[in-house]
Amino acid sequence: MSHLNTKANIAEPDEFYHDLLAQHEGRSAEESEALNARLVLILANHIGDAGVLREAMDLAANTQGGGEVNRLV
Repeated sequence: MSHLNTKANIAEPDEFYHDLLAQHEGRSAEESEALNARLVLILANHIGDAGVLREAMDLAANTQGGGEVNRLV
């Protein structure tokens, strides 16, 4: 089983963040939520390891307003 990589791993994080925000431009809140849900499912399928996905869900659910997750992006 692999473990969740929580170290910065995106080559151009600012560009990625810009591109992600651009996908939401002009969308309603509901459309943005649906886009995020589709993106999560696509990336979860790509990862494919249930243990890693559980680690990611636990980290996201238990991190608020700072800490480890914010260092990823």
